[in-house]
Amino acid sequence: MRCQTTIDAAEELGISQPAVSTAIKKFEKQVGFTLFDRTGRLMKPTEEARLLLNEVEPVFALLRNIEGEIRDLRSTKSGRLRVAATPPLGHSALPEVLQNFLEERPGVTVRYDIRRLETVLESVETGAVEIGFVLGLEHHRDLEVIQLGESELVCVMPDGHPLCAKDAITPADISEHSFIGLESNIGVIIRKAFQEAGVVHSPRAEVRYCHTACVLANAGIGVGIVDPYSAHFASSLNVELRPFHPQTPITAVAVIRSNANYSRVALEFIDAVKNRLEETATKKAPAS
Repeated sequence: MRCQTTIDAAEELGISQPAVSTAIKKFEKQVGFTLFDRTGRLMKPTEEARLLLNEVEPVFALLRNIEGEIRDLRSTKSGRLRVAATPPLGHSALPEVLQNFLEERPGVTVRYDIRRLETVLESVETGAVEIGFVLGLEHHRDLEVIQLGESELVCVMPDGHPLCAKDAITPADISEHSFIGLESNIGVIIRKAFQEAGVVHSPRAEVRYCHTACVLANAGIGVGIVDPYSAHFASSLNVELRPFHPQTPITAVAVIRSNANYSRVALEFIDAVKNRLEETATKKAPAS
């Protein structure tokens, strides 16, 4: 009806002209009345055809919407993303990646939650979220652990603290000052570094999150050892950062359920986070 000829209709549909003519004849036979009056090459719709089109046009519109949704899903421009993260990544690197990710995919919606490590892992295990982002997890018996990037722990201290005069801070340096310890899995890594250095791990205060350690350092309570992502998040605070020696690597990972079927949106978001962390690590790497 839109093209007025079977030749033009065939070209728009990408099929042969005889196929269009055959389809029209079969349809007329099915409905029991004529759909077009033939005048040379032109085909003028009958009144019955116009009435029928008014009825089926909403169906065609629905099909077009479905086709568009399929295209968006194929190109990951549509879908739902469910993410949980611990504060170090959830408050620093991930929001920046997510902003760009959603901007390129206007049809994608996200459920984004910040939780403690145990809750993030439990959420992934139960399927409440598709992806968890955490630090310092090497393996998990029930989940697949995907390494995203590696960085190193840093020291955070109040501006003007005596240790600010040093280029790098060791456990021995920290032992002479008030120290803010961590209870999390990162705290286990720090205690191991102290033990290997032969220094007693004796914090004046202990906190669960690295960001909290930065806040306490800002308040003048002492020196903390934190991941670089939390340190970046605390850049607006009145604190100083120094490398921690011995160099202590900390790995950022994504955790997903083993052998689960994941949406293309989820897998592409993991890749986007990994690429961003790799870019950040490259920029921070010292020149050779």
